[in-house]
Amino acid sequence: MLGAFVRAFRTPDLRRKLLFTISIMVVFRIGSFLPTPGVSYPNVQKCIDATADNNLLGLVNLFSGGALVHLSVFALGIMPYITASIIVQLLRVVIPKFEELHKEGQAGTAKLTQYTRYLTIGLAILQSTTIITIARSGQLFSGCEFDVIPDDSWVTLLIMVITMTAGTGLIMWLGELITERGVGNGMSLLIFTSIAASFPGAMWSIAGGANGASKFIVVLAIIVLVIGLVVFVEQSQRRIPVQYAKRMVGRRMYGGSSTYIPIKINMAGVIPVIFASSLLAIPGLIAQFGDQSADWVQWVSRNVAQQSAPLHLLLYVVLIIFFCYFYTAITFNPDEVADNMKKYGGFIPGIRAGRPTADYLSYVISRITAPGAIYLALVALIPTITFIVLNVDNNIPFGGSSILIVVGVGLETVKQIQSQLEQRHYEGFLR
Repeated sequence: MLGAFVRAFRTPDLRRKLLFTISIMVVFRIGSFLPTPGVSYPNVQKCIDATADNNLLGLVNLFSGGALVHLSVFALGIMPYITASIIVQLLRVVIPKFEELHKEGQAGTAKLTQYTRYLTIGLAILQSTTIITIARSGQLFSGCEFDVIPDDSWVTLLIMVITMTAGTGLIMWLGELITERGVGNGMSLLIFTSIAASFPGAMWSIAGGANGASKFIVVLAIIVLVIGLVVFVEQSQRRIPVQYAKRMVGRRMYGGSSTYIPIKINMAGVIPVIFASSLLAIPGLIAQFGDQSADWVQWVSRNVAQQSAPLHLLLYVVLIIFFCYFYTAITFNPDEVADNMKKYGGFIPGIRAGRPTADYLSYVISRITAPGAIYLALVALIPTITFIVLNVDNNIPFGGSSILIVVGVGLETVKQIQSQLEQRHYEGFLR
């Protein structure tokens, strides 16, 4: 991997793309520390030092690289765009027009991307309003006596909402710039930057506690183990052979080639973990606004909102497995794949084209999704259980999912760099 980066920097075109990508990532990190107008930055720092992070907003804070707790310009991070993308993708099942746009090719994809941008801005307005309301009520930093928003006039609050929404729009533009002119998927790299930026501080806080050295070594070993598991599974795939029959078009003979359909063990990626984490945060959100002395509020806070509670862990696993099957069923359509194969004269050896091919693909997908769902649940639970056993605060939010995202994005980026290197330095048989 390091050799690929060295060779990439020796290639002028790739060097420009890599430097452009790195510069955008630096701009993104700088914006994560620029305070929003109307926020008292010294009071925010005092509250951060005096209180622990609120687990209620942990998912948004994870994808903002810690910018949320600083109430910075990029406080919302990439989360509104991720939510909008998932919603638009799910709406393909509900709204036939969206499915038609998806099948139209590049023009339809561009239209869906435009809808995603509009929805991102709408969600950014909603989320910024919610975060500012929580910050004003003092629930963002529970127990902090300092006022993080000294001037709570409607003009100041409106400027804060506009600033955070504009920050989300700027992040979306930066991600698209990386995709067009840099290396890798821009949005994924910005998520990678946000999560990776929180790792050093989290590991340092573990090392600085009681029995810090031994806990640091154990946590580091667990992280390396999880990274190895993620790399092994993410690179694994089931290859279904496909044979294309020969056909005459005019005087030319086409087809007769052999290929395969690569089916990954984990086709859903990290989406089931994000869905499960988001749903489990809803009861805690409702309990935050309820009467804290009520029995149901205390039960929810103790058994559902608390990440170390057995019921929370059980619900976490069940939701991950459910969303793994659900999202795989949405993103992979066996009927569509079978129809495309039949249209171009392709067939699976031993399986008739058409409905038998679709049934066979459904059979393979349903069997291969089971180990993928178990793998996702293990990756999500291993770091959390380790933190509970070692009595360490979960300073790395949703530890397993963050490692899954970092390793997955890193692998995809290295593959793109390697493929571009092969295009520029391919020698073949003749030199």
